[in-house]
Amino acid sequence: MENIDFGQVIKNYASSREDIPPAMMDSLMIRGISFEGKKVVDLGSGTGTLARKIAMRKANVVGVEPSSDMLRQAHQLNTTRNFTIPYTQATAENTGLDDSTYDIVTVMRAWNLFDREKALQEIKRLLKSKGILIVIESGFTPDSEVVNKTLTVLNRDKEGGKKSFSNQFINGFPVEWFAEWQHNGFELRDFYKLKDSITLTKEEWMEVFMVTDMDGTQRNGLFDEIFSGISDKESFEIPYECNLCILTLA
Repeated sequence: MENIDFGQVIKNYASSREDIPPAMMDSLMIRGISFEGKKVVDLGSGTGTLARKIAMRKANVVGVEPSSDMLRQAHQLNTTRNFTIPYTQATAENTGLDDSTYDIVTVMRAWNLFDREKALQEIKRLLKSKGILIVIESGFTPDSEVVNKTLTVLNRDKEGGKKSFSNQFINGFPVEWFAEWQHNGFELRDFYKLKDSITLTKEEWMEVFMVTDMDGTQRNGLFDEIFSGISDKESFEIPYECNLCILTLA
């Protein structure tokens, strides 16, 4: 997983990353993916955003997450929102879970952070015959002034993200991933895109990008630069898209 310490911003991260389109779970059901009664592993589960959605569909879901800070928040959300989801501190490459036990493995916003070849071997070990892998990528889209301004400022000073190795994408997925999945015995069943938006205050928007090595002066300078010349309103409707890929273990 990416070596970033989210400890000081974990609560804001949890609130600002609840960006799962309401239609997403229904879109999977329409495509024949039922979670009811299924055993599911959510890899890179973070604070449990997706795991909770899956649990609401009456699945037996376990979250796997290497960050102790993320897990602490996930357990707190279990308590405050009346869930009993079990979480284990482990990596996608070595979960420590039982062989051939799970019907579905899900990964949301984490596939690019894994050692993908090792993670695929682990997923194959976890899944039952004909098991399903669902990979979900989501991100804000440059369809608003605040998103465009933020991307301009951040891209000026930072190198591209972990997906920058690819020159071609299909519905938000690097084309290389499709070849890797096929090479490892996963058949593409469906992939598609959903669009939605989330309302965030200026502070919540900034917390999406803040990490612990940024001091107050740096943070305030970035804040002022991003919001200079933008409307004085305190919250923004931020558009985002959610890309889903459904694969079956051959």
